[in-house]
Amino acid sequence: MDPNYLDFEQDIAELDTRIARLRRSTDAEAGLDVRAEVKQLEQKRQQTLESTFGKLSSWQVCQLARHPMRPHTLDYIERLFTDFEPLHGDRMFADDTAIVGGLARLGGRPVMVIGHEKGRDTKDKLRCNFGMPRPEGYRKAQRLARMAERFELPVLTFIDTPGAYPGIDAEARGQSEAIAQSLMLFAGLRTPVLSIVIGEGGSGGALAIGVGDHLAMLEHSIYSVISPEGCASILWKSAERASEAAEAMGVIAPKLLELGLIDELVREPLGGAQRDIEATAASIQSMFESQLDRLLHCDIDQLLEQRYQRLRAYGAA
Repeated sequence: MDPNYLDFEQDIAELDTRIARLRRSTDAEAGLDVRAEVKQLEQKRQQTLESTFGKLSSWQVCQLARHPMRPHTLDYIERLFTDFEPLHGDRMFADDTAIVGGLARLGGRPVMVIGHEKGRDTKDKLRCNFGMPRPEGYRKAQRLARMAERFELPVLTFIDTPGAYPGIDAEARGQSEAIAQSLMLFAGLRTPVLSIVIGEGGSGGALAIGVGDHLAMLEHSIYSVISPEGCASILWKSAERASEAAEAMGVIAPKLLELGLIDELVREPLGGAQRDIEATAASIQSMFESQLDRLLHCDIDQLLEQRYQRLRAYGAA
């Protein structure tokens, strides 16, 4: 199995391998024309993609949200923003690289960007703690949010975490208090706050930077109070029943949109964001710009009242 393809993508992986081999043989052997065969395989690959991704289960969407090649916050920052200036540290303890953020411009408009970062290779993942922030990460996010409020900059957040880090050191430094402070701060922040779930939205670790005026999700992302494995371990004493838990929990974007827990579903290219990062970034940028055009014209007290009513309406259905 190719580790860059999920288990249900192995037919696509085989077709990609065959197409690549044929193209290499065309380059290597003069006079060998395999264009017709390549075209036939590409058509078959397209059909396989459509059939595979047209009927994904909730568990398969969970797997896609964790895809090893799925774009992370820094990938989107590189493509969406100009003049990005990273800001570090919580001014209390340390700089937590599981949360990244800084000043940037979106289409020439100044903004504050904050997001989870999982890291790409092993060294990066360890440095970023696999995207699981400690208290200093949330306190850094709070510092940047207050700075944005002071300079009347909208805040854009990218959510992608399995959850807040549950380690002893994090608990000793006040993990729950840091998350609670983030919830309170973002709920009352006197500037527009837009959020998007780009991969995993796990529990309070995600919600800590997800309270705002508009919450979107990428099509193949998930958002839940606990991972499917964790839920299955509690209900059935076995993480092997995670697929059942994922279906029962309603962690996927269409279900959450139906329940009114998110405001918008952002479509991904066929096969997932990892297959066309540029197109996914363009869709996210379009969503951000349209919502900023709407929110920046609101009176700030009216904006806060709308945010309050939006949060109070959770669970009303």
